Amino acid sequence: MTENNWKEEEEKIKQAFGDKTWAQIKSEESWRIFKIMSEFVEGIDKLSKIGPCVSIFGSARTSPESPYYKIAEEIAAKLVRHGYGVITGGGPGIMEAGNKGAASERGRSVGLNIELPFEQTPNPYIDSDKNMNFDFFFVRKVMFVKYSQGFIIMPGGLGTLDEMFESLTLIQTHKIGRFPVVLVGKDYWSGLIDWMKKTMVAAGNIHEEDLELFALVDTPTEAVRVIDEFYAKYLLKPNF
Repeated sequence: MTENNWKEEEEKIKQAFGDKTWAQIKSEESWRIFKIMSEFVEGIDKLSKIGPCVSIFGSARTSPESPYYKIAEEIAAKLVRHGYGVITGGGPGIMEAGNKGAASERGRSVGLNIELPFEQTPNPYIDSDKNMNFDFFFVRKVMFVKYSQGFIIMPGGLGTLDEMFESLTLIQTHKIGRFPVVLVGKDYWSGLIDWMKKTMVAAGNIHEEDLELFALVDTPTEAVRVIDEFYAKYLLKPNF
C-alpha cells in the first residue's frame, strides 16, 4: 500500500471516530436508509421476474487463458441448456466467464455489480435489462441468495470465501433450504476442506455432517449434474 493510500485509510478512520451532532447523524443515516431501501426495491423488482437461476462465484482476477475461466464458461453454458439462468457479480474474471457462457447459449445472464476501488467493472456479456449496480455488499448478497437455486463456487479470494461461507451458514442455520453448493476445483479447495475436517470438526466448531452441505467436483458435467439431481424432484422458486 502506498503512502497516499495509507493517508486515505487513516483519514477514513479519523472520520469514523469524529464527533458529530445529532442533526448530522440523523441526516446522514436517513439518506443511507433510503439508499439501502432503493437498492432492495430495484433488486427485488428486477430479479423476481428472472426465473430459476444459479449463482457462479469466483475471482475477478482470473484471466481468460486460465483453465478455470474456461470451466466456468462451460458450466454456465450447460446450466442454460438445462433450463437455468446465470447470476454473477457482474465483473471480470470468473464472473465474466459465467456471463459469457450464459450469453453464448442465449440464456438469462444477470450481473450484480458493485463499485470497488479496483477490479470491478461490468463485463459485456450481461443482459442489458439485468445489469444492476450496488453500493452495499449486504444488499447484493441478499439478492444472490434470494434468487439463486444453487451456488457454483469457483476458485477465488476473500470475496469468494465470503460468498461461499455466507451460503453455507444460511443453509446450516436453516435460514434457507438446503440448496446445492458446488465447489469446483479439487486441487484448489482440498486444502481448505482438509483444514475444516482436521481443525474445525476436531475443535467441535462444526459437525462432521456440515461437510456434506457442499459437493466438490472438477468438471462442468459433474457440477451441473449436482444441480440437476437436486432439482429433479423440486419446483423452483425464490429461496425466502
